Amino acid sequence: MKAILNELYKHKRLSKSEAKQILIDIASEKYNDAHLASFMTVFMMRPITVDELTGFRDALMELAIKVDLSAYNTIDIVGTGGDGKDTFNISTLTSFIVAGTGQKVAKHGNYSVSSQSGSSDMLASFGYQFTNDESTLKAHLEKANICFLHAPKFHPAMKAVGPTRKALALKTFFNILGPLVNPSAPKNHFLGTFNLEIARLYNYILQEEQSNYGIVHALDGYDEISLTGGFKLFTKKGEQLIQPEDIGQKKIEQSAIFGGNSVADAAKIFKTILDGKGTHAQNNVVLTNAAFALQIVAETKSFDTCFEEAKESLFGLKAKQALEKLVRI
Repeated sequence: MKAILNELYKHKRLSKSEAKQILIDIASEKYNDAHLASFMTVFMMRPITVDELTGFRDALMELAIKVDLSAYNTIDIVGTGGDGKDTFNISTLTSFIVAGTGQKVAKHGNYSVSSQSGSSDMLASFGYQFTNDESTLKAHLEKANICFLHAPKFHPAMKAVGPTRKALALKTFFNILGPLVNPSAPKNHFLGTFNLEIARLYNYILQEEQSNYGIVHALDGYDEISLTGGFKLFTKKGEQLIQPEDIGQKKIEQSAIFGGNSVADAAKIFKTILDGKGTHAQNNVVLTNAAFALQIVAETKSFDTCFEEAKESLFGLKAKQALEKLVRI
């Protein structure tokens, strides 16, 4: 690693094959914590390239414990995290609203590294038991329309960097990798990024593949549609700049989507929204994200139609039932 770091400090970029091999070596625990921290820091100091990100992704997917959920036409709804905004769990709530419409969701997630509550923190607080058993995950999809893929259960390579990431408590390139390495390789993706450069990297990578995708970045820094301002949307059809008023929504204040100061705070907000008792702003944010996610799968449906489907899921308590079924199974 010392030789690799010396080259990187000279502003060298890694090739796709070099990046892949380094991550395989990291997974094999060939490097000490100090070297790992230094390596991660390099990519906080300068942008990661498409080749580097693709190489890291290829390594994680090669090493991952795979599950075959291809019969279900699933969608993953996940953000990079690391936006420093401390919102409530928007992508996780969105996932349950989408599941409540009948669309199958294979949600990939992890514990929080740089915010109060990640998707794994939230589900664990509700009593969900993480699993990588394929038959169990299929049963979850059959009964609840959603399964949850807790990243450490599927990516043994992540175990080697877990303590270092936790000690750093900063967003690293592993935040960027997370949304790209769902071990079930879903046919549909609705992804959020904490900056525009990463959104474009995702677009470069995903446009070469066969899956349907939408990538969002709110221009004021959120890794999801926040309705606090405009956002960029990348799909196979191209790039759009969308303002809240373009989709019949009103701009909201950042404080309206604050997630509290603990997992307990976030869980309380989560349950309140699923009970159909969220604020107007909270509801509209998750419904808007759900509508765009549904459009990824059903491209011929209008945003308004998808928004109404999402409303029926949330206020008809179908999203709440999806969570209850998932935790109960």
